[in-house]
Amino acid sequence: MEILWVLTALVMLGFVLLPFLRRRRGGAIGLVSPDHPDAADPANYGFVREEELDIRMPGPDQDLLDVLDVVQRSQDHRAAQQLLAGTETEGERRWQRVQAFAGAASLELAQRPGGVGEAPGGQWLRVWRAEAPKDAGGAAVHAEFLVQQAWRTATPGTDEFRIIMEEARSACGDAALLSPGDPIPYIVELSVARGLGYSQKDFEQVWLKILDRDPAHMGAHLAALHYWCEKWHGSRELAYAFAEAAAARAPQGSLLAAMPLFAVFEHLPEVTLVSSFWQTEVVTKAMHGALHAVHSARPDDPMLAHARHLLVFFLVRGERWAEAMSQLIHIDGHVGALPWTLSADPAAEFAVYRALAVAGYEANGGSPASLPH
Repeated sequence: MEILWVLTALVMLGFVLLPFLRRRRGGAIGLVSPDHPDAADPANYGFVREEELDIRMPGPDQDLLDVLDVVQRSQDHRAAQQLLAGTETEGERRWQRVQAFAGAASLELAQRPGGVGEAPGGQWLRVWRAEAPKDAGGAAVHAEFLVQQAWRTATPGTDEFRIIMEEARSACGDAALLSPGDPIPYIVELSVARGLGYSQKDFEQVWLKILDRDPAHMGAHLAALHYWCEKWHGSRELAYAFAEAAAARAPQGSLLAAMPLFAVFEHLPEVTLVSSFWQTEVVTKAMHGALHAVHSARPDDPMLAHARHLLVFFLVRGERWAEAMSQLIHIDGHVGALPWTLSADPAAEFAVYRALAVAGYEANGGSPASLPH
């Protein structure tokens, strides 16, 4: 929790400085008035305005966006059912779509809890489960919806939280029976395991079922990493070991090589007032692994944007401006990923780091013309 306060403080500081950031030769970033001709302007690079940044997803998935629009406008689940039925079980995209549908239903319910004469939000998911109880996609979305509801509406350790998580665990079992070869019900259960405090032996039983079905699933590894972190049921050493083992066995082109950077992020010190921290061997090695993974990955890998977003955070903090800019040109427009989603205003926090990258890049002689695309 403390890291959230630190990040919030950094964002507030960024809002104070953002309008006055200036590019200067010699590597320094100075302060000037917003209308100064040398003030850094992200718009010069074609970056999306802050108010237009999409906080729902880490990267583009137009089919998903179109279906979400139809479902939320019509409150008819059938388009979502058809999209998931046509999404391959293997790989990352199905998992991201399950998360998106569950998140949409959960947010609708939060915005419209229902009452006298008013149906609650997310009713389309309830209808989906009622009308198609044997549909594997609907079952997976329902399980993930319950997990998100537990984290969003209840406090871990309370009876309310445990009741919702127990219901989610039962829903995971139902979803697994409907699609035996699908890793997603077990990926959802990883969050249940974290919330209910599974023993390490029980957690590993769930993990082995995922490895049997999709051993290189990046989304599953990120979900498992949370369990092994110091703030949950593991330690820094266990989390690092898990991430490094995943990176070591990563097949060619897999983003699993970026796992150590996610482990470093999960264990950032509460306060890092010295810039040298971002050049330490642990951080530098993890960044290099992530950069290699990004450069080697397929351009259409759905998890590629996740790694790029986290790299922007570390590269800006490490004052590696040109490298940060080379990541930004690929992900700008979407901010639904770590670390921005930890903020109450993901778009604003992303915009601060983006502006810092632009100012630092131009302070060292960069320009829109010199930035490769």
